[in-house]
Amino acid sequence: MNKIYAYNHPPIFFDFAQSIERFFVEEIPLFPFANSGSNVILKIKKRDMSTFKLISVLANAANIAQREIGYAGLKDKNATAIQYISLPKVYEKELLKNLTTDKIEILEKFYSKFPIKIGQLKANRFSIVLHKVTPKVFEAIQNVTKEMLKEGIPNYFGYQRFGEDGKSFAQGQKIAHTNKKLKGAKEKLLVSAYQSHLFNQWLASRIALSHTLKANSPEKASKILNYPKPLVEALSQQPHFFKLFIGEHLQSYPQNKEYYCSDLQPCALEFAQSKVSPTGLLAGSKTKRAVSDARVLEAPFDDSELSSLYGDRRYAWIWVEDLAFEYRKEKEHLTIDFTLPKGAYATTFLEEIGKRELIDEKRTVSRLD
Repeated sequence: MNKIYAYNHPPIFFDFAQSIERFFVEEIPLFPFANSGSNVILKIKKRDMSTFKLISVLANAANIAQREIGYAGLKDKNATAIQYISLPKVYEKELLKNLTTDKIEILEKFYSKFPIKIGQLKANRFSIVLHKVTPKVFEAIQNVTKEMLKEGIPNYFGYQRFGEDGKSFAQGQKIAHTNKKLKGAKEKLLVSAYQSHLFNQWLASRIALSHTLKANSPEKASKILNYPKPLVEALSQQPHFFKLFIGEHLQSYPQNKEYYCSDLQPCALEFAQSKVSPTGLLAGSKTKRAVSDARVLEAPFDDSELSSLYGDRRYAWIWVEDLAFEYRKEKEHLTIDFTLPKGAYATTFLEEIGKRELIDEKRTVSRLD
């Protein structure tokens, strides 16, 4: 996609490549694990192995079906990743006896009454090493990220969501429009990529709209957007760059309490204070839609043919936390550490910093997070 960025700084150039030496991610669990229960929780470090492959290896070692193994989120092959896996306690000894690969290291174990479920995750902590970072580039990165820490960033799906060629969503759209029941994990993945593509397109349109409001007087913006001038004035007065509309579906940040915006002023103030975030539609048969003015902006990116999916709402805007840098001037290497809420892509943050897509780099070094 032709991504529209929220920030206006010039592009910043650095070398980003995926490898187990340069890309690290660690899950932050939703809650602490107890020390009793019928499920064993394994804190695992894996290298050069996808989560699906990890589950396959663990299932074979424990001699159980893969469905018996629980996980909170997917981590890519080309990274060093720490994540939590659950399985019934009765298979623990068998697993430990037969697990021999050096790509998997069990760091800790806990016990719980309940297995881990998908999405049962608070956040992910990243540590990424960038190369070719000159002192001027480092200074530029520091400057732009200061603003991002305060104002937040768009929560685009990362390009790796859409396959190696970036076009898996088109296949998903065709499948969704056949009105046939989805067959197998591959078809579901392709259709959900189309769902994610619609979200990204909606988010880009909202950012473009916000840029128009920021760059022009109310009079001029009113003419460009064909909006009533009083509405444009109300939107322009909002303190945050990303403008909210009546009927916006909001979720508290990060507790997920949800409500609809019926009064712009208090909604916009809470958003500017990072207390709530607007959400975008992941189209499906069970999810809520925005209403009123916000629904008018959302409707072009909805698709009733996605009824095979339940759907969901996704934060449109997120905040980066715990940002830290370690700069090695002599090598021009910059290690950037940060935390993002679950479901957010590290590459989206890096692209907003660089003001450019990393897809070309991806094609030469394989997939990212």
